[in-house]
This record gives sequence, C-alpha cells and structure tokens, in this order.
Amino acid sequence: MRAHGWDGQWFLRAYDDSGKKIGSRECEEGKIFIETQGFCVLAGIGIADGMARKALHAVGEHLATRHGIMLQQPAFSKYYLNLGEISSYPPGYKENAGIFCHNNPWVMIAETMLGEGDRAFDYYLRINPSAREKISAVHRCEPYVYAQMIAGKDAPTHGEAKNSWLTGTAAWNYYAITQFILGIRPIYEGLMVAPVVPSTWKGFSVSRLFRGVRYDISVVRQGKGNRVAMSIDGKGFAGNVIPAPPSGVTSVSVRVELR
Repeated sequence: MRAHGWDGQWFLRAYDDSGKKIGSRECEEGKIFIETQGFCVLAGIGIADGMARKALHAVGEHLATRHGIMLQQPAFSKYYLNLGEISSYPPGYKENAGIFCHNNPWVMIAETMLGEGDRAFDYYLRINPSAREKISAVHRCEPYVYAQMIAGKDAPTHGEAKNSWLTGTAAWNYYAITQFILGIRPIYEGLMVAPVVPSTWKGFSVSRLFRGVRYDISVVRQGKGNRVAMSIDGKGFAGNVIPAPPSGVTSVSVRVELR
C-alpha cells in the first residue's frame, strides 16, 4: 500500500490497464476520489501511522461541499478513452464529480474510526433529506427519501438532487449512524458499545434486540472524549462488548458514560 497505493496526501483510486495512475496528483483531472479514502480507513489502513487522517483531511479540503462529498476532483472536462463512461457525463453530474450519496457514509464511518464524531455527524446532515428540506428550492427532491446523487460544485445546479429511490444510501446511512456514530455494533463476541457522537450531545438512549435479548442502553456524556465506562444491570463492567446473558434472560439494562 505504501509503495503503490499512497499518493502522498491521499490514497490512489486505481491503475488503468496500461498501469497509469487514476486518482493521483499526477493526473490532469480526477486527482482525488472519495472511494479509497473511505474504504482504506474502514479496512484499518493508515490509522496507526497518520495516513488515514491525512486522507480524510484531503477529503474535507478537496471533495466536501455544503451539499455533500463529491466523487472526485477536479471534474473531467473531456472524454478519456482509458476511463470511459465516468468521463462522459457533464462536470458535476453522476460519476463525473457528482455527490453520490451512496458512498458519503463510508467517509462518515471512517471519521468515527478516528474519533471524529462532530465531523461524521456533519457529513450525515449534509445529505440527509429531511435536514435539507429547509433548502427544498435547491434540493428539489422528496424530503423522505435519499437521492442517488446531488449535483456537485462544477454543475450549474449545485445542490439539486436527482434519481430519488435509485440508491443504496439509506442502508449505508443506517449502518453508519446506528453502528458507528451511535456505536451499537454486533460482533461475534457480543454487542459492542462504542459511540462516537458529536461533542455537543449530552447523551441518548437506544433499545436494541440482539440474539433474542433486548438491550436498553443509556449513554450519558461525562467528558469530551469517546472512552466508555459501562455498567450492566447496575454492576460495573470492564470493556465495551456486552456478552450474551445467562440462558432465560430476555432483557438487559446498560448504562454508558462517555469520558
């Protein structure tokens, strides 16, 4: 990855059939793409050595707009034979530097993996249909369903949504919000509780049915960080993965303090 997948400030998107870099500072256009910045961090690449933080900083600097995160920048201004369809759309639309709502949650999740709850939630609100209803004259889409794309900054209709319903965005946002921002995440060993919520949140409550058991989880912020102190049914518990309760128990009460 260091030798062939890192471009100095962000992760490369790909190599074409002739071995030419795609999504590199060496490219004339399409220097940075969203996909690899999100997914490399999801895979744990670069978290320990700072590459992940640099990549997400580059997303904020080059791809993020007030209407969401664009697929790539700069937009393609002409057709590239080695890229094909992606360069055939007008700048700012669809795959050519549009805001694809489907992959914005990948960056939200990546931000939570670096402990950045404020930024993750901010990115969520930028594409959330109900949050965008206050700019409905610009958004021009139903306030109760995600659109496949929102026009990017290179488009004359920047912020206008298109192709509602035609997307997997709702599922990805549900995953990002519930399992990484709220941090209630099922794993093999049990139910992990690892919230990475905005610093202004005082707390929240969740009821989660998991393996036939109802978990009533109350989260209270006691400090500015994301460190978890947990009690289960009134008893202190070390760690943040709740194991399966004894056979016959159907509900568990969990209190979490964020410190």
